[in-house]
Amino acid sequence: MNGKRHALVTGGGTGVGKAVALALAQAGIDVTITGRRAGPLEAVAKDNSRIHIAVADVTDEAAMAAVHAKAEADGVPFNIIVANAGMAMSGPAARTSLADWQASLAVNLTGAFLTVKPALSGMNKRKSGRIIFIASTAGLKGYAYVAPYVAAKHGVVGLMRALATETAKSGITVNAICPGFTETELLADSVERITAKTGRSAEEARAELAAVNPQGRFIQPEEIASAVLWLIGDGARSITGQTLSISGGETW
Repeated sequence: MNGKRHALVTGGGTGVGKAVALALAQAGIDVTITGRRAGPLEAVAKDNSRIHIAVADVTDEAAMAAVHAKAEADGVPFNIIVANAGMAMSGPAARTSLADWQASLAVNLTGAFLTVKPALSGMNKRKSGRIIFIASTAGLKGYAYVAPYVAAKHGVVGLMRALATETAKSGITVNAICPGFTETELLADSVERITAKTGRSAEEARAELAAVNPQGRFIQPEEIASAVLWLIGDGARSITGQTLSISGGETW
């Protein structure tokens, strides 16, 4: 990609988003990170002067449009977007409330769309751009007790494929990274829910989740960040419409 690079990373205050933001900044790319809380964003920004913050909720169309508008007004529109913000909750599908269903789709799927939509026109005009959705192996297979999350992440993969088809001739690439269980705050929340509902110890719960990965381990956020760095490079300019499973062989 030519010219000054400016990346938008949603959910950039913790976990995968934090790792991606730091990796991009260390590679010499200016990064704007978003999230609903200023505190975690400010803590990440202190680690690298190339990282800037914008408090915004991915489910708020006006807020996300404003983030893009400011970048445009500053003369540094986003030419890299990492739609990472997400949430997960668990429970049997039969006991999932409509509110929980809608909340999961709002953050995981609609939020991904609202993150990317404002950039498409400018990217098409400039004939350049890299869009990466942080999906999940839940976008490639089913898991019990997380039906809203699985549905949303399958939707993200479908959205990625649709956008890749639309933009294939424009110099834009659109891909999705699909990690397995990753060592983040979301994983810690899952372990806590398992222990609360089953009475198993945290160690037992972690071992059960790690065993889903054929390598018997959790993915580290830095591994996902490395994949992002590859996908935004010139060597990946022919890679579009793809799902990159980072899962130790859990999915193919």
